Amino acid sequence: MEYPIIGRVWKFGDDIDTDVIIPGKHLRTKDMQVFAAHAMEGIDPEFAKKVKPGDIIVAGTNFGCGSSREQAPLALKYAGVACVVAKSFARIFFRNAINVGLPLMESDVECQEGDEVEVDLLKGEVRVSGKGTFRGNKLPDFLLEMLTDGGLVAHRKKIQSEQKK
Repeated sequence: MEYPIIGRVWKFGDDIDTDVIIPGKHLRTKDMQVFAAHAMEGIDPEFAKKVKPGDIIVAGTNFGCGSSREQAPLALKYAGVACVVAKSFARIFFRNAINVGLPLMESDVECQEGDEVEVDLLKGEVRVSGKGTFRGNKLPDFLLEMLTDGGLVAHRKKIQSEQKK
C-alpha cells in the first residue's frame, strides 16, 4: 500500500449504517463482485456505477453503525474505494475494515463531493486541494502494518511465514 492515498471524494453524512452500505438482500453470496455492484445502494443506488478505483469516502459521525456484517467494508473495498475518512466510526465496522484491509481514518474534514484529497495514514493527515490540511487520528503501527499487509489474514500468513524461516 502506498501513502498518501490520493483520490476523489464521495461525501456522506452521519450514521451511515451497514444496511445502506450493503443491503441485506445481497448477503446470500460470497461473490465480492456482487457486494461491489451493490455498495452504498441503500443511500445512492448509482454509487457502484459511478465510483472509480482509488476514490475516497468522506463522512460524518458513526460511519458503519448497525449490524456487524463484515460484508460492508468488503463491498466498499471491492467497489474500488481506497479509503474511508469519517469523524467517527462504529467500532465493529472500524475493526472489520482493518481486518479486510480497507484503510480508514478518523478526521473531521471539510470538503465537497468531487474534491481531490490526500490521506496520509502515516502522518494522520488529510489534505484537501485548496482547503488545507486536517489532522486525524493516526492508526497505531500494528494496525498500519496489518493494512499494509492486506488485512488480518494476510498479516497472519506473513507472520507465520517469517516464523518458519
